[in-house]
Amino acid sequence: MKIIPPSFEILEDINGEEILRKIELIGRVCYKSEEKITKASSKDFIAMILKSGHESVIEHEKISIKIICDRGVSHEIVRHRIASYSQESTRYCNYSKEKFGKELTFIKPMFWDIEDPEYKIWEETMKNVEKNYIKLIAQGAKPQEARSILPNSLKTEIVVTMNLREWRHFLKLRTSKRAHPQMREISCIILEKLKEEIPVVFDDIVV
Repeated sequence: MKIIPPSFEILEDINGEEILRKIELIGRVCYKSEEKITKASSKDFIAMILKSGHESVIEHEKISIKIICDRGVSHEIVRHRIASYSQESTRYCNYSKEKFGKELTFIKPMFWDIEDPEYKIWEETMKNVEKNYIKLIAQGAKPQEARSILPNSLKTEIVVTMNLREWRHFLKLRTSKRAHPQMREISCIILEKLKEEIPVVFDDIVV
């Protein structure tokens, strides 16, 4: 059994300055003010359109991120409709195989420390799930049958592609203190990275 923290990977090289220049060029079509474009004008322009609520302009750019989280968190992620998803399938993945280390991988629940009695109960439960999953496969069950005992804590990989407007919507909701703690855990570090990579677009989202 393996226990890991949640993580993510941006699946493309991001040039934040170039993204802003493209959005500015597209956005200025609305105002026919292309003549105002300079080497330094994009940040102020993007800030202006976001402040005015003209967020449809930033839909022209998208980002794909692979998120490694537990199945429970992934169930919340896919509720966002304006997105494309590709997720690790428990129907086809046979975790008793060598390629998976012949073991299950779980996401550590961030609300318990490893010394807590609640964590000990969780850990023991995950050990029993792994033991019985492997046993079901050994007795001839198909992965799509054995998966019926897999818990929300099972690690999953899900690739999420959203345009920048939807990423803003997603991160506003999912970094809120009202969000589920594990959902907020991964969303906050994604937001921090996107603020580093793309100027202006995410700066107004405060955790």
